Amino acid sequence: MAIGLAALAAPALAHHSYATFALDRQQTVVGVVHDFRWSNPHAWIEIDVANPKGGVTRWSIECNSPNILSRIGWKATSLKPGDKATVVVHPMKDGGSGGSLISVTLRDGTVLNETAKSL
Repeated sequence: MAIGLAALAAPALAHHSYATFALDRQQTVVGVVHDFRWSNPHAWIEIDVANPKGGVTRWSIECNSPNILSRIGWKATSLKPGDKATVVVHPMKDGGSGGSLISVTLRDGTVLNETAKSL
C-alpha cells in the first residue's frame, strides 16, 4: 500500500521542478505589471519590460503558491495592473523572458519577498 501511495504522489512532486531556471543567477527587471494571477498551483506575475529595440517585452514570473504567499503577507491584491515594479528573478536557462520570483519592490519601496526566511 505504501508503494502505491508513493507512486500516486510522484506526479504531484514532478511539476515542481525548477530545472528551467538558472538558480545560480539573479536578474533584475523593471517594468509595469500587466497581470497578477493568484492561482494554484503557482501565482504568476506578467510584467511589461522595456527592451533595447524601444518596444516592450512581457515577462512571465512564476511565484510560490497563494497558500504560501498568503502566510508571509501577500494578498491577491498585492500587485495590480499598472503598478511599476522592480522584480528580481532566477532567469530562464534558455534566455527566455521569464523566471522564478525572488522579490518585488514597488514604487513606494514596499518589498514583497518569495519566502518567509527573506522577510
